[in-house]
Amino acid sequence: MSPSPDREGTRVWPWHDAEVPAAEHKGTDVEERVSPLELFFDLVFVFAITQVTALIAADPTWNGLLRGLLVLAVIWWAWAAYAWLTNTLDTDESRTRVVMFLAMAAMFVVALSIPNAFGEHALLFACAYLVVRAAHIVLYGYAANDVGVRVAGRRLAPSTLLAAGLLLAAAALDGVAQVGLWTLAVAIDYAGPVMVGMVGWTLHAGHFAERHGLIIIIAFGESIVAAGVGAEAAGLDAGVLAAGVLAIAIAAALWWAYFDVVALVAERHLREASGARRLAMARDSYSYIHLLMIAGIVLVAVGVKTTIAKVDQPLPTVPAVALVGGVALYLLGHIAFRLRNVRTLNKQRLVMAVGCLGLIPVAPSLDALAILAIIAAFCTSLILYEAIRFREARARVRAAARP
Repeated sequence: MSPSPDREGTRVWPWHDAEVPAAEHKGTDVEERVSPLELFFDLVFVFAITQVTALIAADPTWNGLLRGLLVLAVIWWAWAAYAWLTNTLDTDESRTRVVMFLAMAAMFVVALSIPNAFGEHALLFACAYLVVRAAHIVLYGYAANDVGVRVAGRRLAPSTLLAAGLLLAAAALDGVAQVGLWTLAVAIDYAGPVMVGMVGWTLHAGHFAERHGLIIIIAFGESIVAAGVGAEAAGLDAGVLAAGVLAIAIAAALWWAYFDVVALVAERHLREASGARRLAMARDSYSYIHLLMIAGIVLVAVGVKTTIAKVDQPLPTVPAVALVGGVALYLLGHIAFRLRNVRTLNKQRLVMAVGCLGLIPVAPSLDALAILAIIAAFCTSLILYEAIRFREARARVRAAARP
């Protein structure tokens, strides 16, 4: 969407935040910051995301891609559940810490079993995941000080436990039936908050937005680790070094796309909302839509890891689709994020996403390094265009967001 002129004839950022004076950007509620326990807890999810990338890269087929995305959806929903939980509960309280440490241990077992989550370790994955989700429900039921939160947590228990139970049942199956039960489990788990509603939940907007910004950074970190591991295995020749630089350029551009303005604007909108509207916005924009961004980053990591191993060869079809489709999915997540919050369309990002999708038919026929260079050029061109075209509006948004 093009910016519109303000009273002085300057351009206004299309999310309309430049029109708001700095004083109006500050939330009136007292916000907590992300705690050390939450950051510590997230470490196991770093490992889990790394394992998902490795799972897809090790089985670069359509079936492997589907399985990897199903595992990512399950892992993400567990993380999202704890993001809501630690936004509500006091993480300095002893009971909360003990149960979260138990959940961390179970989540580590989940991560360890990801490479064979559809094979010999399917039952181990399902049992450990059940412990992670049950611990979440237990904490809500017994550690929350707010009666409404306790009741809301118990309302969510049936869908949560049913989904985990379906994963247990899927462990006894294989093939299409197993994938089908996983898909059903994901659908039931994700539908839970919509079906039971958001009545009773509470939310600290700044803390919630910060937590999701940090998990985006964690996902980027995992993509860089994947590139580094691939480079180490391939050996440091000129092609590998070039691929590594291009991978960093893509990561930097995608980071910029989120943190330069989008994260600031989204947090302000969440702060300004209240009651049921704030809760629904948090659920839709962060718990649901952020999965598109995380999945996009993971797919790009798969493509980059494979590219570094095959810089002078065409990429296999699935890694090629993962690379270009991952960038498109990430940008589509941004578009959905903005549509949900302010009901406007980011046309330049939509054009770029469509352009990336348009590369899918030709990507497998190009050398891996060439397609990586094209994607890097796309991403950096988008950021350069936005930075120049919306320069004054960006400056006002960022100034308004300063404490």
